[in-house]
Amino acid sequence: MSDIFLNPENNEVKISELINRFDLEVVNLSDEKKESTTIRTSELNRPGLQLSGYFDYFYNGRIQIIGKSEYYYFYDMPIDKKRRIIEKYFSKDFPILIFSHGVPVEEPFLELASKYDVPILKTDKGTTSIMNKLSYYLETRLANSERIHGVLVEVFGVGVLIKGDSGVGKSETALELVQRGHRLVADDSVIVRSIDETRLVGTSPELIRHFMEIRGVGIIDIKAMYGAGAVRYDKDIDMIVYLEEWDQNKYYDRIGVDREREDLLGVELPKTTIPVKPGRNIAMIVEVAAMNYRQIVAGYDSALEFTKNLERITMENK
Repeated sequence: MSDIFLNPENNEVKISELINRFDLEVVNLSDEKKESTTIRTSELNRPGLQLSGYFDYFYNGRIQIIGKSEYYYFYDMPIDKKRRIIEKYFSKDFPILIFSHGVPVEEPFLELASKYDVPILKTDKGTTSIMNKLSYYLETRLANSERIHGVLVEVFGVGVLIKGDSGVGKSETALELVQRGHRLVADDSVIVRSIDETRLVGTSPELIRHFMEIRGVGIIDIKAMYGAGAVRYDKDIDMIVYLEEWDQNKYYDRIGVDREREDLLGVELPKTTIPVKPGRNIAMIVEVAAMNYRQIVAGYDSALEFTKNLERITMENK
């Protein structure tokens, strides 16, 4: 996936961002509107009802998209009725009107767009295609976000958020994972966005993207050193791994039945606590934790299977 978080800490989208992102042609756009108009909702509207003259329940904060269906319905309408409807439509002060499928922008639209200073953009892409892409992009860009201190890596396709106290070895673990063929998303600071009630996506602040700090070495560029295949721009967060210094007085689950979970932006994520001490290969343990997560998602839980077998053997011995 390409970089969807062009400005990940800003929960509004400017027109210029959409123009650049989706290669939209500018038909009508004043300098003032280019700087002042922002999008704050991911909902889109195809104004079929409005072009027929029905304006009840019209929400003017949405991007408007006119495709072939709306255009050809409106094409044969008497000019006086057409102008009356368009004038009322533009008076609703919506942020942007996009013509899709390469349909022409007729004179009444151009004239009244200039009168009401409404930006008009155009694309040759199909209506369904541009709507799906716009909707996904806006949902992601406008989602609630939080900056987390940690490291985000992709391990066997699993998004692993590594947390822990400063100096515990998060970056060193991520670096070894990259050397083992996995991918870095963010080091030290992770911007987490809540896409819906069950999905979180993480990315890196633009300034430090692809960079990693290794104590004793300094700042290194992972993309330059290991290639484009060693990094990702963003990744769904599937699980949390918490690294902590080994505490001899603390009980650590040895079977895996006692599952931890952590709430992050309202989403409950499975959490694995890994005690760190000399001689333990933490990167390998993170790999195992990711593979175990994949097995559980696929329907096989080794800890539960072990417990069932233990109970069965115990009952047989009795």
